[in-house]
Amino acid sequence: MNIKTRFAPSPTGSMHIGSVRTALYSWLFARHYDGEFILRIENTDYNRCNYSFVKDIIDNLNWLGLTWDRAPFFQTDNLKQYNLIIKNMLLNKVAYKCYCSLERLQKLRNYQMSKGIKFRYDNKCRDVKYYTKFNQPYVVRFKNPEFGIVSFNDKIRGLINFKNTELDDLVIMRSNGIPTYNFCSVIDDSNMQITHVIRGEEHINNTPRQINMLNSLEKSIPIYAHLPIILDTNGKKMSKRNNTLMNNLFDYRKSGYLPESILNYLLRLGWSYKNKEIFSIDEMKNLFNLKSVNKSSCFFDIKKLQWLNNYYINKLPRNYIICNLKKQFDNDELNHFNNFNLSNCVEVFSQRCQTLKQLSDYCRLIYNNIDNFKSNLSRKYLKIDFINCLTDVYNKLYLLDVWIKDDISVLIKKMSLNYKNNLSFFYMSLRVALINNITPISLISLLYAIGRKHSLQRIKKAIFYIYKKYSKHIF
Repeated sequence: MNIKTRFAPSPTGSMHIGSVRTALYSWLFARHYDGEFILRIENTDYNRCNYSFVKDIIDNLNWLGLTWDRAPFFQTDNLKQYNLIIKNMLLNKVAYKCYCSLERLQKLRNYQMSKGIKFRYDNKCRDVKYYTKFNQPYVVRFKNPEFGIVSFNDKIRGLINFKNTELDDLVIMRSNGIPTYNFCSVIDDSNMQITHVIRGEEHINNTPRQINMLNSLEKSIPIYAHLPIILDTNGKKMSKRNNTLMNNLFDYRKSGYLPESILNYLLRLGWSYKNKEIFSIDEMKNLFNLKSVNKSSCFFDIKKLQWLNNYYINKLPRNYIICNLKKQFDNDELNHFNNFNLSNCVEVFSQRCQTLKQLSDYCRLIYNNIDNFKSNLSRKYLKIDFINCLTDVYNKLYLLDVWIKDDISVLIKKMSLNYKNNLSFFYMSLRVALINNITPISLISLLYAIGRKHSLQRIKKAIFYIYKKYSKHIF
């Protein structure tokens, strides 16, 4: 069998975490069997679709590296074929025109709800003669079988049965002449010869209806696999209609998460392989299977994702991290064209950072120019008492031939011995001179990250500040 899977998002909102996992699993399954992965944009719902979200989908899949094997397919390009098939279904009496008004359907819904009955169309128009309703608006409904059972063997959940008496006659074409999702999806899966439909469990109720339509059209039935839903910390489903913070992939990209950590985390969100936590892309493709997907709902754990992101920040090639960090700088409006050694900055700060956004914020301490020392910190730590200390540090750092951590460490520790009685002020005054901040980062690491040239410039600027402020005490 030539395996073919598809990812079929509707462009009605930003790409959310659940959709990303569906795309990943479909992509991995196809790649595992050297099959095809198809991107299909289901855009027939004109009232809700927005083409800015199409760009969002394509951009995000490219960012994740989930490449597709054909040009993206848009359902609206296939409207003529959909309409022709529906016309033939009407002629063959496997579909019918329904003239029921919205008001009637709402009354029917209210009545059934009052009786504790799940809403189901009552088939009023199932045998209406078309000529009696000439020029009145209508939808087209599929004639679902009235008896029997629909069975399918879900690759994750096992055998699932639905009684046809529980299924109503589904609308397959709206009153505006545009086919609906359930119908278009059936036709597309058949035309594309999709072998495996991998999607969220919210589609389980659609599956028996789609199987019945495929049977009525004498088309082959794909294999279905319905993934467990992802819940947020409040136990609510993560979806594009759920405005939970950090639900959309864009939010994670903006916050400085790497595609490697997103993919690795979502892979394990419902699937496992022994006790293994970290997977390369090749390992994902080689090891992924549907048998190991858990059918129970899973909770999204942001701390686990942060741990993974920290891991990749520190394990991936430095040049790759720097390239992504520069993009983060652009998002954060931080000028990264100053003459700093960014590799040293990453080396110093990466261990303490869970995201590139945090790494960017630490780098901001280094990159921001200190134009003056008018803060409370300056008034507290840049005092006349430490002008000799700063001058001494400046002179000794100036004599360092090679700017390496070990040499800087030896020098600073040796000098600190002279200030045993006021050690905290020794370190604080240097810290304020360098970054005008007392964030608890190793002074040696700060000097190394800032570099020889900029460190000397900043200490010198702090010395001049003290001279200017306390000149009357000196002269």
